Amino acid sequence: MEIMRLRPGDRVAVVSPSFAAPALFPAVHELAMKRLREEFGLEPVEYPTTRRFGASPQDRAADLTAAYADPSIRAVLAVVGGDDQLTVLPFLDPAPFRADPKPFFGYSDNTNLLNWLWNQGVKSFHGGSTMVHIGREYPTDPLHAASLRAALFDGGDLEITPVAEFSEEEIGWDDPRALTETSPPAPSPGRHWHQPDRTVTAKTWGGNLEILHWNLAAGRWILPNERYAGSILLLETSEEMPPGAEVFRMLRNFGERGLLEQFPAVLVATAKATALFEPRPVAERQKYRDEQREAVLRAFAIYHPEAMITFGIDFGHTSPQWILPYGGQMTVDGPGRRIIAHY
Repeated sequence: MEIMRLRPGDRVAVVSPSFAAPALFPAVHELAMKRLREEFGLEPVEYPTTRRFGASPQDRAADLTAAYADPSIRAVLAVVGGDDQLTVLPFLDPAPFRADPKPFFGYSDNTNLLNWLWNQGVKSFHGGSTMVHIGREYPTDPLHAASLRAALFDGGDLEITPVAEFSEEEIGWDDPRALTETSPPAPSPGRHWHQPDRTVTAKTWGGNLEILHWNLAAGRWILPNERYAGSILLLETSEEMPPGAEVFRMLRNFGERGLLEQFPAVLVATAKATALFEPRPVAERQKYRDEQREAVLRAFAIYHPEAMITFGIDFGHTSPQWILPYGGQMTVDGPGRRIIAHY
């Protein structure tokens, strides 16, 4: 199902399918709504649970369904992730989502909905939660803005280039500085290419590793292995920073199922290695990323040694954040060391 492009003035749904952060941090949310209007020319539309903390899975599912059933809504953006969106999925009726396959934007816990939409044949985008990268007084990061505009308005191809600096530190949303200041940047860890011996153009699937593993454990949202054959796998980990041993075990479970061998190319995000409530010294962060890379390589060495894997792509839980097609096409050009998103 092809994605219809938006035009300035279009209405977009802003929803809380997971954690209703606007209920606790309204100033950051209001700033994100202002940015959507002034910087992107869109009209955000909120739903009953957008600002309702603790809303039931049924009510959150009703808001998603209403957004897709409303023909005046042309895209759906999650405010942020969370940890229980899996419980929303059983209450979704596929019919309105298939009838009007407008794009959904989110990451982290929103991997649940991205995967569910993928199962319905609806293309979406990994990234773009409103409170994370848009809810800022200063201009939206140019990289994030360029990929968001490509996904919403422009289409076409965009090279997913490396960045010189990134940030993984946070300013709490309860801190007034969150509305006016940026987190301190640091030199990017850079990219690492493993077996860059081919060029793969294919649709994408994947997302947050922990959430994918929950979907696997639930036993109802991961499709038969062959449905993923030839796809490009996107992988990123959350602010919970699973240790390398746990990353290996989760991938081992996918491998034992026969899933890892379906992906000729894998894109692994720059791992977030410090968090607001678990700060780590700078010296420990690269060690954590190295351990995670070794865990991924060890799992694929067992279950799919031919895979081409690229580490250090700027999507997921760090900033800036490339917004990537999910179910749409990307090209991984190993010999040319280039990655291109086809919006």
